[in-house]
Amino acid sequence: MELLLAATRLLGQANAAALAFGRWLGALCVGAMVVIILVQVVYRYGLQNALPWTEEASRFLMLWMTGLMAPTAYRRGGFVGIDMVLLLLPRMAAALLSLLLLFLSGVLLWVGMRIGWAEVMGLGGRFALPSVSVPTSLDLSTWMSIPRGWMMASLAVGVTAMFIVNIELVLRAILSLFGRGRDLAPVAMASTLGAE
Repeated sequence: MELLLAATRLLGQANAAALAFGRWLGALCVGAMVVIILVQVVYRYGLQNALPWTEEASRFLMLWMTGLMAPTAYRRGGFVGIDMVLLLLPRMAAALLSLLLLFLSGVLLWVGMRIGWAEVMGLGGRFALPSVSVPTSLDLSTWMSIPRGWMMASLAVGVTAMFIVNIELVLRAILSLFGRGRDLAPVAMASTLGAE
């Protein structure tokens, strides 16, 4: 049991650090998306010349923001209907139900992770986004269309991170089932990066 407790603590610290970094990257994606949308507003309504790439670039950033921030939401929990049922049940029944739901979630995340990475590495990921390009030379003379796989990777990364978070939550549920849940630090509520 002590080994399981130590492993859960270590995984919890690793998840907390990785998810904090992901939240900051996600916030940067949101900031860049807002800038791109404002540029499009100026071009479309001020200059009467809409840019062809802004919607696709915003979608790209929105998907990455989702993939980077969804694991934090999953780790924090807060599923109102499930939490209400768990509060109504006796402690042992609530712990068993929670563990069962986490196992089922883990299976779904495993399947989703495999599908996500297969899409990134597969044929569909090799095609390029038609209107979004990045420079490939320092003098900005050569540009490359972004492969669709880079966009698909956002969801694969997010589901993979959620699967790793699920492992931590399963370990926490097992420890709680055996009365050792109090020996773990609670999952810290994530900073909203000043959005409140």
